[in-house]
Amino acid sequence: MHKLAIERLFQCYLKAFHQQNMADTRKCYQLPCTLHTPDKVVLIDSDKTFEREFLDIFTVLSHAKITRFVALKASFSVLSENLMLACIDWQFIDSDETVFTDFSAFYHLALNDGQWQIFNVVSQELSQSIILDNAFEIIDTPLINITQ
Repeated sequence: MHKLAIERLFQCYLKAFHQQNMADTRKCYQLPCTLHTPDKVVLIDSDKTFEREFLDIFTVLSHAKITRFVALKASFSVLSENLMLACIDWQFIDSDETVFTDFSAFYHLALNDGQWQIFNVVSQELSQSIILDNAFEIIDTPLINITQ
């Protein structure tokens, strides 16, 4: 049950990123939330802040001509009835089929009104990746129709 739920969440997330769809990306997040990179920590506590941060992310992806997002591996652990932790190793591939970036992202997820949402993301070097209790898959198929 958890595996299906987390696969749906990240499939929707991936589809929203492909389409740079702000509204669908926002549905994947609980506010307030935090985004951690090696360079900075951002607190997103409003829709306006969310839109500003993700517009910046989408702009970088567009300028880099990212065409694919590859999940090298993905796993999760159930922390409680309403909390999960996921670790996904990502590669972002550009139009020349070159790896633009790769990293490991740790997602803290909360169950809100029957829907899993991200409330914290920590992005690190791939060397920081860990394998959690349960593997899951994220398939880069942005044109599929996903129902939640």
